[in-house]
Amino acid sequence: MPFYLIQGVYSQEGSSHLVTHPQRREDVLRETCKELGGQLHFYFFSFGQYDAAMLAELPDNEAAAALAVSAKASGGASTVHTTVLLTTTEAIEAMKKAQNDKFAAPH
Repeated sequence: MPFYLIQGVYSQEGSSHLVTHPQRREDVLRETCKELGGQLHFYFFSFGQYDAAMLAELPDNEAAAALAVSAKASGGASTVHTTVLLTTTEAIEAMKKAQNDKFAAPH
C-alpha cells in the first residue's frame, strides 16, 4: 500500500476552534484513513509553512485525494499538500527503469 506525507494548514475557523476546544486531531484522521481502507501511522502539529503533518498508508491516489478534498471541504483546512512517498525498494526499481530511459534534454 502506498505511503503519503500529508501536510495541512488549518483555516482561520479551524485554528480558532482548536484554541477554544483543544483536541487530538489524529483520532479523527485515524478513523478517516481507516474508512478509506488505509492506516494513519503518525500525526504531528508543526511550525512553519504547515500546521500539521501526517504519514499515512492509503490504498491508492484516489483515497489520498478523497482525504485531501474532505479536509478542505470541512472548512477546517485551507491547504492540504499531499506527497506520494516511495520506499527504498520502489526508488531502486525506478532507478533501474531509468537506466533504459531515452529521455533527451532540449537542445
